[in-house]
Parts: sequence; C-alpha cells; structure tokens
Amino acid sequence: MPKIVIIGGGYAGVLTAKKLAKKFKKDPTTSITIIDKNPFHTMLTELHEVAAGRVEEDSIRISFRKIFAGRNINFVQDFIEEVDLQQKKVLGRSGTYDYDYLVMAVGSRPTYFGIPGAKEYTFPLWSYEDAVRLREHILDRFRRAAAETNQQERSRLLTFHIVGAGLTGVEMAGELAEYVPILCERFEIDRKEVSLFNVDLVPRPVPTLPEKLSVKIQRRLEKMGVRMLLNTKVVAIGPDYIDLSTGEQVSRQTAGTVIWVAGIESAHVDFKPEDTVTTAARGRLDTDKYLRSVDDERLYVAGDNINYIPAGASEPVPQMVENCEQSSAIVAHNIYVSITGKGQLKEYKPSFHGVMICIGGRYGVARVGLPGFMVNLPSFPAMFTKHFINIVYFAQVLGWNKIFSYLKHEFFTIRNKRSFVGGHLSNRTPSFLLVPIRLWLGGVWLFEGVMKIVGGWLRSPKLTGFFGGANAWYDMILGKATDGVNSATTAAAALNDAVSAATEVAAPVADAVAAATNTITSAAPDAVAAATEAVSAVADAVASATQAVPQAVASVGTVLMNWNIFGLFKMIFVSGKSLVQSTLADFAFKLDIPILNWFINTFVLPYDWMQMAMQIFVVAAEILIGLALIAGLFTTPASALALVLLFMFMTTTGLYLSTFWMFFAAIALLWGAGSIFGLDYYVTPLLKKLWKRLGFVRRLYIYHD
Repeated sequence: MPKIVIIGGGYAGVLTAKKLAKKFKKDPTTSITIIDKNPFHTMLTELHEVAAGRVEEDSIRISFRKIFAGRNINFVQDFIEEVDLQQKKVLGRSGTYDYDYLVMAVGSRPTYFGIPGAKEYTFPLWSYEDAVRLREHILDRFRRAAAETNQQERSRLLTFHIVGAGLTGVEMAGELAEYVPILCERFEIDRKEVSLFNVDLVPRPVPTLPEKLSVKIQRRLEKMGVRMLLNTKVVAIGPDYIDLSTGEQVSRQTAGTVIWVAGIESAHVDFKPEDTVTTAARGRLDTDKYLRSVDDERLYVAGDNINYIPAGASEPVPQMVENCEQSSAIVAHNIYVSITGKGQLKEYKPSFHGVMICIGGRYGVARVGLPGFMVNLPSFPAMFTKHFINIVYFAQVLGWNKIFSYLKHEFFTIRNKRSFVGGHLSNRTPSFLLVPIRLWLGGVWLFEGVMKIVGGWLRSPKLTGFFGGANAWYDMILGKATDGVNSATTAAAALNDAVSAATEVAAPVADAVAAATNTITSAAPDAVAAATEAVSAVADAVASATQAVPQAVASVGTVLMNWNIFGLFKMIFVSGKSLVQSTLADFAFKLDIPILNWFINTFVLPYDWMQMAMQIFVVAAEILIGLALIAGLFTTPASALALVLLFMFMTTTGLYLSTFWMFFAAIALLWGAGSIFGLDYYVTPLLKKLWKRLGFVRRLYIYHD
C-alpha cells in the first residue's frame, strides 16, 4: 500500500494533493496524507487586503476539510519538526508518519537579512495571523492617536514605514494609503498628520517589471500620499525608530509602525543529521528536472521550495503562485508514474504568463501574455485580469463555494468604494424594501394563472388561436397584410361609390316625397316618417363607411424596430397605433426565433395533447410563482422561473412594455428577497445545512456558506 505524504498546505501542497487524489481515484490502496500546522489554507496573495481592512479575514481562509471533502485525502493538523529520509518517516509534535513518497511544499517565510531589530520590532506580512495582527495594530494606532494630546507622540503613532518595494511591498503600501483617509474620517484625524513611507534599496519599485510600469506604480503611490525612499538601505530598527542609509550617511527617523515585506526565504523542515539534502540560497532545495531532490528520488519538491533552473533559463523558477500551480501538476504526474509504472516521467518546463499588481482596490498594473510576447495592462484591464486569474485559481481549490465567497467580499459587500468598479456592485438596499414589490409581483402572477383557468386553459386547446392571433397582429403591423388593407380600401371606395349613387337616387325620391307631402300629409304621415328614416339611415351608412377607411389604415400601427440578427433571430418592436397616439400599453416587443417557431409549429400546435400539456404547465407555474412570492418561500427559484416564463412569452406572443416591469422585479427578487417577512427566513438555513451534508455536494463544492 503506497503512502504519499505532503508537508505544507499552501498553494503547491493543496493542488498536489488534489491532483494526486484525482489520479488515484480508482486506486483506494494508495493513501494520500497532507500535513499542516493550521486547519485552514491561507490565500497569501490577498493578505494585504485584510491587513488594511478592505475585506474580512474569513475571505483569505479556507478550511482544509472543505477543500478535501469527498476525496481520498487524509488531512492531519500537526507541526512537523523533522524528516528522517533513511527511515522514511515524518516526525511531528503529535505523531509520526511513514511515507513511500514525500512532497516538500512548506512554502516561504520572511527573511530579515541580519538587520538588527528587524525581526523584533517589525510586523511581517506572510501569514493569516500576520494579516489579522497588523489590521488590529493599525486600528489601535489611530484609536490611540485620536486620544493623544502630545503632538510628538501623536505624530509617531501615525507614522508608517513599509520596508520592501517588491510585489508585496507596493501592494501593502497602496492598500494602506487607500485605507488611511477612511480611518482619518472615522477617528477625526487630519490626513496631513499621517506619514507613509515605502523604503527599499532598489532604484525603482518592482524592478522585475519594465521601467514603464515601475513609473506608473511610483506615480500612483505618490499620488496616494506615499513617500518613496528608494536607493535607501535599512540599517537598524528599534522600538520607536528606523535607521536609514543613503550612501555613507545614516539618518534616524521616528517610526510608529514598521511593516516588513522586504523578502522571503524558503521555509524549511529540519532533516536528520545523517541525511544529505542539498540546498541553495535562502534554503531552497535543489531538484532535478523531474522535481525530485537531487539527493533522494522519493523526495519531491513543489512551489516555493524548488531550486531548479529550467532549460534555457538563467534564474531558478520564481516563488510565485503560477510556479506552485504548474509544479504541482508535474509532481503529481511523476509520483503517479513512479508508483504505477504507467507513462513516462515529465520534465518541468514552466511557462509563466505574467504578473499582476494592485495598488489599492481601484488601480493596478499587469504584464501578461505568453513567453516571448508580453503586454502591459494599466488600471481597469489590469484589475479585471487579476480578479479573473484569482477566480480561475479558486475554481481549482474550492470551486463555486470560494468563487461566490470571493465575489461577495471583493464586490458585493465592499465598502467605501474600494473596488475597481467602485461601489456599484455593493449591496446597500435593505432587504425589507423589497417586500412590497415581492407581494405585488406574486399577486400579479397569481391573478394571471387564475384568469387563464377562467378562460378555459384547463379545458380545451387555446394555443393555436393564442399564437396565431398574436402573429397575425405583428404581421399586419410589419406590412405583411398590406394586400388585405388595400383590398379593404378598394372595397370601401366601392361602397362610397354605391352610397353616392344611392344618394343621387334618394334625392329625387326625397323631392317627390316632399311634393306629395303637401297633398297627402293628412293621409300618409307614417309613410313620410318611414321615408325620412330611410334617408337618415343612408346618411349614417355614408358617415360610417367614410370613417371606417382611415381607422382600418391606422390600425396597421407603427414599426420601430425590425432587426434581423445574423439570421438567428429578429428583434421586433412595434406599436399598435400611430406613434403620437401610443401609450405604454400599445408598445410590444418580440424576439422572433425561427428554430423556436419551427419547434412550436412542428411539435406543439399540431397536437391537442401537447397544447394542453403546455397550457397546464403555464397555469401551474404562474400560480405557484404567485403563491411562492407572496409567502416568501423559495423566492430565488420562483423568481428564476418567472424570468423563464417571461422569456417564453417574449419569444412566442411578445410582451407589451406595460408588462416589462415584471422582468425587472423578478431580477430584483432573485437573491434573498424571502429572508425578510417570508418563510425563507426559516426554510433556507435548514435546506442549506441539509444540502451541505450530501457527499457529492461537498465533493463538487456546489454550495455556499
């Protein structure tokens, strides 16, 4: 029974474990164990967001038990102190673990370069605990400064030095610079009292990027109030000072808070003294091209711990997330091949696709592309790319669960507009304001369903006439009934001619009647009255016929849109009246989809039973939607079904604009509208709890907390 042990639950460790579990899915005899000192995986690339109060701490923490649910992976929480390569044992504080193959993926840790006081008097930013501690410290600095009456001490409390102008350094500086005005407003402190410094020995921020992007980063930070102290060396750090050197001169500055993001080194696990393990600078383990230790073929290395120079490269692989992702795939494949003997070992040939940096939540830069073809992205495109790449990674780790959590923290609950889309996606409207529209929309759907029952939809087929009448109306307006209108006009003209002729005949009759009246009035009053009525009826007929023609022509209506979109569908927007006479209830919109028309004409309308089935479905759906919305029960699926029905109506009979409000109301009610004064308040939490207990749900991560 082969045993695989992975030390470290960072990016590389988690992905290696999941890829191994997938490969050995049909082989339960191979055990996979991953060991970490924490019960959760930490999103190290997002630490600065928590430290500077942009997102909540739970946004960077993912439970290992969630990640590995439903998989053949055994998670162990333990602190590993030593590895015995000879005996193939991993020694932890709580137990000993045998292995056949070992994966070293313990990640990195801060390095202080031997600078006096750096470790003792600074705040590192390389773990979940670091981010939370720094966030609380920053808040405490402002809280204490607000109550401090000594101006010198107040100034010290509000002075922050970020040491390191690399990726993490400029991200932390930008995040803090964005956070400071918010804290100043909260604690009633003048922004001018706060001092922010970014210190590094390098000549420009993030020197691994092209100079053009470095200039953008520096310009942005300075605009946000950060003083860039470049070409400046940190000599020593004390409890309330930092010594800086530019050339031969050393100056001491007052320091209230020093954040250390100046560099990292490979975290390590001690090996038995008799074991030989070759390491390079900053503790990285030397590997061959298959990512095996050069000293032990059963010891694989992934992520930040790798010291390997790929063919054609001049530097070891970088300590970045993409290296963790790609190396984990190689390690998992090669271990599988080694155990099963199936396939060939793969050489590690990484292909990195760029770097993305955010300077606060609203601005960023990126250099992305393919090896040999990189492009620079500014501002909005850079931030979009960063979030997109994060989502791709989260999909690998925790699927929908983490994607939803990420979107929620980064966009839907963000405050103070700290997002690259500002606060436009952040939910601010109290849910109870949706109750009236929920009740009204539910009532309308219930009414529609009941009226269809009254109209006989459950007794006989109605769709032929229903669809046919609507199509005939659109056809007439679009000009397809022109011949009919012309015929009607011709007939009306003939009628006019006939009436004119009748009038000419009626005139002498009337004269004769008038003449006869003088002689026979006393004898034939009834006859005279009858003749008078006859003439009056002729006049009425003339008037009616005269009015009928313009009314018939006017009923053709107005065409506002009749667009054929690549032959796939038509967008039709018309009014049943002339434009000046139209009200909202006269305008109608229809999506005419040929393939849907073919389906209805071929499989629905020719068969009464199909018409009845569809009618029963529509009536039942309308009534259920109405009742669900009124009760506030299952409002999300009810709103979604309402949108489906409205789309069906739009593509068959079209919708009047006076009905379109139902579309937008259903969209507004899609999320959580039943949690206030509705049954969802009680039902949803119970269903979510039961749903999460299902094995396939946990395995596929198709739930959210």
